[in-house]
Amino acid sequence: MTIARINSLSKYFFLLLASALLSLPGSVVHAQDRAALESALRSPQRDLSDRMRDATRKPIEVLDFLGVKPGMHVLDVYAAGGYFTLVLALAVGEDGRVYAQNTPRGLNFEEDRSDVTQGEALAAKIQDNNLSNVIRVDRAVADMDLPAESLDVILLSQIFHDYYNGSPARARNMLRTLLTALKPGGVLGLIDHAGQEGLDNRRLHRIPKAAVIAAAQEAGFIVDAESDLLASPTDNYRRSIFDPMLNRTTDQFLLRLKKPL
Repeated sequence: MTIARINSLSKYFFLLLASALLSLPGSVVHAQDRAALESALRSPQRDLSDRMRDATRKPIEVLDFLGVKPGMHVLDVYAAGGYFTLVLALAVGEDGRVYAQNTPRGLNFEEDRSDVTQGEALAAKIQDNNLSNVIRVDRAVADMDLPAESLDVILLSQIFHDYYNGSPARARNMLRTLLTALKPGGVLGLIDHAGQEGLDNRRLHRIPKAAVIAAAQEAGFIVDAESDLLASPTDNYRRSIFDPMLNRTTDQFLLRLKKPL
């Protein structure tokens, strides 16, 4: 781990601690935390491939919409190579915790635009950035065995379509498992590639937003808010999300789902 990287992350955690100690009004503290996080994510020590994704994935805005705050316990479902894991780890700080979940099979998939596996990419990210607040969970969601009502926020990004298109019943069971792990009032942030009814969404790796909302409500979630933060009006729903012509700029919906109090 380089001295520059240590200094960059140390600066972020110092700013985070200082903002908490100042006991300023909530809006001011939030602005200082966001500035520190923006600075950390701009660091040249961060993976270039991750920095290139920021323009379309808008990680800071997503976490702000979901209400992620320092000290929270968060689950990153199908963390893959750890793009959001790193951002979440910085956002919750040293007093928080991030569970980075992957299936054993998924760990062997090749990381996007890389020559390493997702498991190798995640391991390197945790080690190189000294993410001591990250705990790997290399098991299926159904086998995570997390304590009930132990999580503040869960992020389910760009993967629910695979569960649902393979088996709607399995997808609903996964949502029920996640609901159990959340504290009352806890948030599930769900991001996915928008699809249209009547198309072969399984082949296209998409899903209609209405199908997600119906599954979430059936599992016991409340739809608290929707956002067009990740919308892309130029998307073609008839093309696979992997189609080079789309250049990964698909139309995506962002839902904030809550566990009832």
